[in-house]
Amino acid sequence: CSDNLQLLRQRYYYATWKADGTRYMMLIMRDGCFLIDRNFCFRRVQMRFPHRNLNEGPHDMTLIDGEMIIDTVPDSGLKRRYLAYDLMALDSVSKTKLPFSERWRLIEDEIIRPRHNERKLFESGSKSNPMYKYDMELFSARRKDFWLLHTAKRVLKEFIPSLCHDADGLIFQGWDDPYVTRTHEGLLKWKYPEMNSVDFLFEVGNDNRQLVFLYERGKKKLMDGSRMVFPNGEDPSSISGRIVECSWNKEQQCWVCMRVRFDKSTPNDINTYRKVMRSITDNITEDKLLEEITEIISLPMYADRKKADERMAHAKMAQHRRRGQMPPQ
Repeated sequence: CSDNLQLLRQRYYYATWKADGTRYMMLIMRDGCFLIDRNFCFRRVQMRFPHRNLNEGPHDMTLIDGEMIIDTVPDSGLKRRYLAYDLMALDSVSKTKLPFSERWRLIEDEIIRPRHNERKLFESGSKSNPMYKYDMELFSARRKDFWLLHTAKRVLKEFIPSLCHDADGLIFQGWDDPYVTRTHEGLLKWKYPEMNSVDFLFEVGNDNRQLVFLYERGKKKLMDGSRMVFPNGEDPSSISGRIVECSWNKEQQCWVCMRVRFDKSTPNDINTYRKVMRSITDNITEDKLLEEITEIISLPMYADRKKADERMAHAKMAQHRRRGQMPPQ
């Protein structure tokens, strides 16, 4: 909402795209790697994460946060990729109090790049491990990119349209923020207005009445008077008890079912619902957002730090060139 734009003026932010993926934490242990979903269910996956010094063996008790996306790659089909965007612990040592910029750097330096380097050694024959094949892993892993705030226009106009997976907006991350569990008021999200949504718990009562719930203080809250429509002809009773992501239809004054969220078991909190409704009311369009950002990046807080961050951006550009993909400028 418009109030949140003021936070961009008060604290230093970077931008990234809001991927339409599934959130997983990844726990890397010496003897295995586990994906942890929103319901705290653990799923073991076969992946290898060596230390920077490859002679030290694999990581142990390293915890990262990220999302699984599915790319539709021309001539190759569907490819799963894990985008790591935060780090909570590195070899049993908590990193949550470090600023985001440092946690983000550690993901690349300590987790992603050593893995990439070892894979190259295996493939070149410089180091052999007949017991492990990186290309047999079910998905790839990389660090998610974050860019200087002034790149937001190019992210929206060029980068998002070029992606091989769906994206529904932007995320603004406080560059100096510690890791915050649960809802982080300082983590800002902007969605394309037509994609603002709420996750409800949908139930069909004994009298076939449709019931829509949110959470308030950890308990179900019935949203009296809320009406939900199913445009794809779904039988409402077949999804009773499920979490349903809905968008608001202003003309019909109702919620429209977008999809069933099989990755979630609880609905949004009432406070999240209120924020979404404020966002819908404020109707911050893409042009309005970019206009605000143009003003914000001229503030001394951003201008004073620009040189150091541009050096970092140039280093990232070099990484992208090596990967054959250019980031937005």
